[in-house]
Amino acid sequence: MPKARHGAATRKRRKRWVKQAKGYVMGRSNLYQMARETVKRSLSFASRDRKVRKREFRKLWTIRINAACCAEGLTYSRFINGLKKAKVALDRKQLADLAAHDAPAFQELVQLAKGKEDGDGR
Repeated sequence: MPKARHGAATRKRRKRWVKQAKGYVMGRSNLYQMARETVKRSLSFASRDRKVRKREFRKLWTIRINAACCAEGLTYSRFINGLKKAKVALDRKQLADLAAHDAPAFQELVQLAKGKEDGDGR
């Protein structure tokens, strides 16, 4: 009879992959090879999408700021340029939050940006 040498370690390693595949459909959650392939793929998507999430939020903030600026009669790019000239150190997340929840404060920023935009000689 052959000597069993690594059975417990192999079972433990395989069980780890199958455990990570909990909730997947059909063979993907039960069969080792399919579970391993699916989990590896999902982990790579998770890594990629952590970067994509940051990109998507920045796009959303830009859209919100632009909508609020257009309501005040100013374009997004002129607004951002005016804020840079006025040395206002608010990031897009904070600006989008102001635009959505504190309209009077955002209007003050727009007026400040308009003032700096007009004063550059163009």
